[in-house]
Amino acid sequence: MRKKLIAGIIIGIVLFSLAAAIAFKSKAGAPGREGTGEKIAVVHIEGMIVSSAPGGFGSSGVAAADRIVSDLKKARENPDIKAVILKLNTGGGTVVGSDEIGREVERVRRSGKKVVAAMGEMAASGGYWISCKADKIVANPGTFTGSIGVIMELTNLQNLYNKLGIEFDNFKTGPNKDMGATYRELTPEQRRIFQSLVNDTYEDFIKVVAEGRKMDPARVRQLADGRIYTGKQAKALGLVDELGDFTEAVKMTAQLAGIKGEPELVDMTGEQPFWQQFFSSMQGRGGILSLPPEGLLLVPDPSVLPLKAEVK
Repeated sequence: MRKKLIAGIIIGIVLFSLAAAIAFKSKAGAPGREGTGEKIAVVHIEGMIVSSAPGGFGSSGVAAADRIVSDLKKARENPDIKAVILKLNTGGGTVVGSDEIGREVERVRRSGKKVVAAMGEMAASGGYWISCKADKIVANPGTFTGSIGVIMELTNLQNLYNKLGIEFDNFKTGPNKDMGATYRELTPEQRRIFQSLVNDTYEDFIKVVAEGRKMDPARVRQLADGRIYTGKQAKALGLVDELGDFTEAVKMTAQLAGIKGEPELVDMTGEQPFWQQFFSSMQGRGGILSLPPEGLLLVPDPSVLPLKAEVK
C-alpha cells in the first residue's frame, strides 16, 4: 500500500511538472502579440547548428537547419508576413547547417522582405555567419559574437589502444581512406589535406562577412582570428549595426518594412508535441537533458561517418 502511495505521489509530481512547464512555455515562450495587423515573423535559431536534428528527446536542443529553413520558407511564401526577425542564441555549429540557413535567408531577402538578426546571449561563429546574411544586425551590449573562424578536431587514441592491447586490421583502397581514424597518427600529407579543408571554408566565411557587412576582406581578416567580441566591441568594429534588446530589434524591423504602428509578431516555430515542450523546457532550465556545451565537439570516427567541420 505504501509503495502504491509513493508511486502515485511521484506520478502526480511528474504530471504537475509537465503541466506547469507547458503552461510556462505558452506564456513566456516565443513572442506573439496583436498589433496593427502588419505581421513580422520570428524564427528561432537556438542551440548548436546542425543540418538536421537527431531523433529522440535531444532533438529539441539543437538549431536544425531543415526545421529553420522550413520556417523561413513559410515566412517567405506568406503574403501577410512583411519581414522576418532571426532570434539567435547559438555558439555555432556545422558549416553545412549554417550555410543552408544563410542561403534561405538570402531567398527571403530576394523575395522583397527585410530580415533583421536579433542576437541574444550568444551569436558566434555559425550564428554570426547567418547574421551576416540579414539586412541589419542588433546585438545586446553583452552579447558574445564574432568567433570568425573554422575548426576541425580529431581524436588520436593510438597510445591508449596500445596500452590496452587493441590492434586494428585495415583494408583500404588508398593511403588516405582512413585519414583521421582514431587508431593512428596523421601523416604530414594528411595534415596538409585537413588544413586545406579548413582554409577553404575559412575563405568562404571571410567572403560571407565581407559581403554582408560591406567590409574590405583584408579588414575582415584582421578581425577573423577566431576571437569572441562583446556586442559593444562588435558595434565599434562594424560587425553589428545597433545595440539593443529584442524590442528594439522589432522596432528596427518595422521601420525597415514600412510598418506603421505596433506590428503583430508571428512565431514560426509552430506547435510542438507536449512531450517535446516538456523536455525542451527542462533543458532550457538546466534540467536532466542538457546537451554538451557548444564549445565541446563530438567528432565521429571518419572511417565510419563523414567529417564535419565546425564553424565556431
